[in-house]
Amino acid sequence: MDMNSTQSKAIVYFCPRITADNLVRVYEALGRKAIGHVAIKLSTGEAGNPNHLSTDVIKKFVHLVDGTIVECNTAYDGRRCNAADHLQTAAEHGFTAIAEVDIMDATGPDLVLPVKKHKHIAENYVGRNWRNYDFTVVLSHFKGHPMGGFGGALKNVAIGMASAEGKAWIHTAGRSKTVPVDWENVPPQNDFLESMAEACESVFDAAGDNILYISVANNLSVDCDCVAEPEPVHMEDIGILASLDPVALDRACVDMVYNSPDPGKVHLIERIESRNATHILDYAEELGLGTQQYTLVTIPAEQDGV
Repeated sequence: MDMNSTQSKAIVYFCPRITADNLVRVYEALGRKAIGHVAIKLSTGEAGNPNHLSTDVIKKFVHLVDGTIVECNTAYDGRRCNAADHLQTAAEHGFTAIAEVDIMDATGPDLVLPVKKHKHIAENYVGRNWRNYDFTVVLSHFKGHPMGGFGGALKNVAIGMASAEGKAWIHTAGRSKTVPVDWENVPPQNDFLESMAEACESVFDAAGDNILYISVANNLSVDCDCVAEPEPVHMEDIGILASLDPVALDRACVDMVYNSPDPGKVHLIERIESRNATHILDYAEELGLGTQQYTLVTIPAEQDGV
């Protein structure tokens, strides 16, 4: 994996102002062009959740790379557990107005990816339509998460790209593909976090260098976009971060929460620590998926634009 590294440190680009123009500038700083048939993996957000990525912010970038927004159905009951309702929710949140939206597991069978290094899952079940794309942009909304502690690039790949049954497989650490998941009988937390990292390994192996990672750290609720009625946002927005190394990117986002002068950060920090969330970074690094050592390169904010 090309981690765009200097002396074994990955480079993470950062812009403190979240605008459409700055999202494009951060993407261009990576030096890797999204070409061919481009999949943009993001969360369209559960119905009723206002915290998902703003289409005003992402539209210019989506059009620049001529991308298709890709998603997979959920492993819980809600408005995104089937393709028809999922597309309707995506439309309500404005995503279908800016690009085609492909629910990659709308029809089966799943795309089965081998996991070379694993303790929990030997196979990862990804939405079958992913095989139709040449390049993947992992465009994540960094925030808290009820189960993972935080949601960033790694979660967006692991859970986000898995089919509904694949999501169940990861959540249960390879014990079951039954949907909806029996949330009362899930495995120990570290097994779940490690299963997410193993799922990422399979996707990264398949993608090679045809993938990049951008995270927008805003609307920093302790809850994910998958929660219909999330907890209130308690801290200010951080900015846009990007890297060719997803582990470094997630670590940089977490570090920015901890280093923020905003007293509201205590809520998100409690969520991260109570879920042992950074274990996914340790295990991903152990698997060779990236490094937690990084150099932060700040891109001055462009004041024009949305």
